[in-house]
Amino acid sequence: MAVTATTPATRPPAAPTRTGAAAVTAALVLLVAVLAVADITQGTAAVGPDEVLKALTGRADAADASVVVASRLPRMTAGLLVGAMLGAAGAALQAVSRNVLAAPDTLAVNAGSYLALGLVAVTGVSLPLLASSGVALLGSLAAAAVVLGLSGLGAGTVRLVLAGTALALGLTAVTEGLLLLFPEETHGLYRWNQGSIAQSGFDGVLRMAPLGLVGLLGLLLAARRVDALALGDDAARGLGVPVRATRITAVVLAALLSSAAVTLAGPIGFVGLCAPALVRPLSRRFHAFARSRARLPAAALTGAALVLGSDVLLRAAVPADLAVAVPTGVVTSLVGAVFMVVMAVRLKDTASAAAPDRIRIRSRAVFLTTTAVLVAVVVGVTLAAVLLGDTKLLLGDVVNWAQGRAGRTVSFVLDTRVPRVLAALSAGAALALAGTLIQAVTRNPLAEPAVLGVSGGAALGAVLMVTTVPLAGAWSLAGAAFAGAAISSVVVFGLAARGGFQQNRLVLVGIGVATATTALISLLIVLTDPFNAVKALTWLSGSTYGRTLPDVAPLAGVLAVGTAVAMLRRTELDLVSLDEDTPRLLGLDLARGRLGFLALGVLLSATAVAAAGTIGFVGLVAPHAARALVGRRHARVVPVALLLGAALVCAADLLGRTVIAPAQLGAGMTTAVIGTPYFLHLLVRSRR
Repeated sequence: MAVTATTPATRPPAAPTRTGAAAVTAALVLLVAVLAVADITQGTAAVGPDEVLKALTGRADAADASVVVASRLPRMTAGLLVGAMLGAAGAALQAVSRNVLAAPDTLAVNAGSYLALGLVAVTGVSLPLLASSGVALLGSLAAAAVVLGLSGLGAGTVRLVLAGTALALGLTAVTEGLLLLFPEETHGLYRWNQGSIAQSGFDGVLRMAPLGLVGLLGLLLAARRVDALALGDDAARGLGVPVRATRITAVVLAALLSSAAVTLAGPIGFVGLCAPALVRPLSRRFHAFARSRARLPAAALTGAALVLGSDVLLRAAVPADLAVAVPTGVVTSLVGAVFMVVMAVRLKDTASAAAPDRIRIRSRAVFLTTTAVLVAVVVGVTLAAVLLGDTKLLLGDVVNWAQGRAGRTVSFVLDTRVPRVLAALSAGAALALAGTLIQAVTRNPLAEPAVLGVSGGAALGAVLMVTTVPLAGAWSLAGAAFAGAAISSVVVFGLAARGGFQQNRLVLVGIGVATATTALISLLIVLTDPFNAVKALTWLSGSTYGRTLPDVAPLAGVLAVGTAVAMLRRTELDLVSLDEDTPRLLGLDLARGRLGFLALGVLLSATAVAAAGTIGFVGLVAPHAARALVGRRHARVVPVALLLGAALVCAADLLGRTVIAPAQLGAGMTTAVIGTPYFLHLLVRSRR
């Protein structure tokens, strides 16, 4: 009787649910069709809807037909294919990792493909499109394997994003170094990395479409096994599902889709993150979308709508002649950055900010010995940086220059080299002090100006000044950088402060803001005068090239004030870094102190970026190494971190100037290569 009574109550809703899911799918198909039609009608040529219709029906003249068939239709088809592949890849990666932030971008898949193609380009070998896709697939699989291995499947949302972001920064730094070392062999690779669906004919689309079809069909065939993984590994094994084989198969198929999309259009950012996120709420109302067989096609359609919608929006908002130069990936990256920030704010954060679990107490002798060694290292690196370069000098030349008795050649070399060395030393020390302050205030060992988007905001403000006011002075540049850093820090710390500076939320919001600033910087560089764009790109690599003593003056002043404040308030820093209650019990105004230290950290980061460009990971590595060497008391951490940061950036700048002289590499690239393994090491250690 009970079964008979409940069966009619449970069966009837199934039909409306299926009908609703079918209606949603039909609506997505209609939306994609409308966007596709709109995309075909946009372009630089004066070919409107009427001419497009005539071209499609064979009634247009040869010129209009050529524009539609050779340019606009391939562009629209590429947008459909790329969006569908990335949307499905993102949905599959999120399903097998049980992580809502898993995507080709957060798994460093795009960065792996970028490096793999760069390595092949350096050899001078010209590969056909299909072979290039195979190379990109190998690079993407290697990157995904590293990130998934470090983060762990289903181990938490933030660890995967942190591992992917750090690895992507390191791989991209290596690739950009290859671009500078081999400019002729890698010509066009940088622009490809910005992501654009513009095509010259259907050749690329026809070659990549079979790969996309294989990947989509393979994921649909494995859909039931992927759904079983959502129940947990043990439950899936109990149902007879081979867990490891299913995961490997899904990751390989997702990487195949991502590499095919990257080969066709370059990295189109965050489509694989946003598309599944938009489909996910539908599964709560329509249970059919809870299954992969319905969710994957829906994510593919949503991805296609995102790419085409971004292209349509771009061409509607920007004049046609400029829209051609703006990559579609810039728009999708902006959308993805907003998505990441929103998702970070809404995620339940279980990792509260806390002080490190191991308090190291070092003797005074250890502190004095460490300081003496580091002072010697800084002096040695400084001398090497002054003497070495494209022109090698002797110590006597420096003495004569200081006394005003040097020759014209030596004077010219030192007049340009000494300010560079001072800029590198000051920037490294400032970033190290900023990282120390931010980590103490947030009690987050992974907080760092570059990771939290503060350096990105400063870079955006400085690039805006460089591209709009090319003759701006050092103080104007520092002011613009501080304004950008202040705005980004207000967004990051304001959103992360809800309920306390939760570790996961703070880092995820910071990564989202950093992504947004990077996209806006790319947009500014593309839309600006070519001369200013080259200047901005050189500065963004973290280079001290062309710096003068007036450029260093703002940074030196802020660094002196910041160091004095940090040392005078070292006890307050110690208390703030402990917990929420201890400072209040001792009568300290925690909110006021925290705001002051954060403002000082932002000011230090902004002036460092204005003087030396964007240099990442220094604010992470230097404070960590300082605490490991001399303990957690800030009376000792601050001077040691300052020396470590100065030595690291000065050495990086020296290597960039001498390894490939007369060509040069930015110090930011070298610090990224050094900082990435250290950041990943911290993730592995925290996982243990």
